[in-house]
Amino acid sequence: MAGGWARDGAVSEQIEASISDELARMKARQAPVGDSLTHCAECEEEIPEKRRVALPGVKLCIECQQDRDQSFQARGGINRRGSKDSQLK
Repeated sequence: MAGGWARDGAVSEQIEASISDELARMKARQAPVGDSLTHCAECEEEIPEKRRVALPGVKLCIECQQDRDQSFQARGGINRRGSKDSQLK
């Protein structure tokens, strides 16, 4: 279901490309390395052993990690549709 001058399947291709871009960005994100800390690097609360085993190299407790994740600002996406002017050229 494409609209205007777009070919059939163009919308699905845009969605798939956006998902692929985001997955690639997430995979490129550095994973923790080294030994896990026994206590949180920010609040010094003890990090549960199950968390340290599940996530080798973990440095933050669950609460501090959640706070950091919530403060993450998503970057702007790419406008794959372009402007009408660019489509007329």
